[in-house]
Amino acid sequence: MLTLSLIQSALHWENVSANLAMFEEKIWRINQPTDLIILPEMFTTGFTMNAAAVSEPMNLHTFKWMKQQAKQTGAVVTGSFIVKDQTQYYNRLIWMRPDGSYETYDKRHLFRMANEHLTFSGGKTPLVTEWKGWRICPLICYDLRFPVWSRNVNANYDLLIYVANWPQARQHAWKTLLPARAIENLAYTVGVNRVGIDGKNIPYSGDSGIYNYKGETLFQQADAEVTHTITLHKQELIAFRTAFPAFLDADTFNLPL
Repeated sequence: MLTLSLIQSALHWENVSANLAMFEEKIWRINQPTDLIILPEMFTTGFTMNAAAVSEPMNLHTFKWMKQQAKQTGAVVTGSFIVKDQTQYYNRLIWMRPDGSYETYDKRHLFRMANEHLTFSGGKTPLVTEWKGWRICPLICYDLRFPVWSRNVNANYDLLIYVANWPQARQHAWKTLLPARAIENLAYTVGVNRVGIDGKNIPYSGDSGIYNYKGETLFQQADAEVTHTITLHKQELIAFRTAFPAFLDADTFNLPL
């Protein structure tokens, strides 16, 4: 079993301190043990291209905050924020474990319609990590539109996660593609989005959702701040894959990185 908690929230525009304080309060309101806490994309700032003003180097405020939250809760804490690495900026997801060890994933597909590709450098390597006996693949927002990047070759992972700032104007795509990724990859799939209106006056409806390996909805919430905790069952996933091993007939390919 794996118990996860997703936090769908409005964000304070380009205000790192306010967002960290807000999420800390939400985390401490989780009233049951959890293994994994999932925050949205750019959870400290909102989806801004003002990277020079709000970015942080690794091992500064947000990184240390995630380390503290993971240690205190005994859960992995994950979400993305803007990282400056030497002269480049990354939309970087941190996978922070309670013991202080961590892994990172840099967003591969940069949203050109907002000029993200002109501000940030793209990632080159997908991440599949292990926690509590589960193999987990965390990705970021626009990655959802590119199924080759998330392809679950040989059932390599059990849980697929997307953290996002996905606008209300394209909510139909979000709500359609999340269960599609679950079906094609025979994996539990979770999408964690934000709500509210950002500093560019763009509205977000949230629609954070949890789907099983058949694409069936286990949870979905629109237009409200919510913290939701759910327990997923790996034995049910294994039983379904055994009865319906479609992954054995998948096409082979090499992914250029």
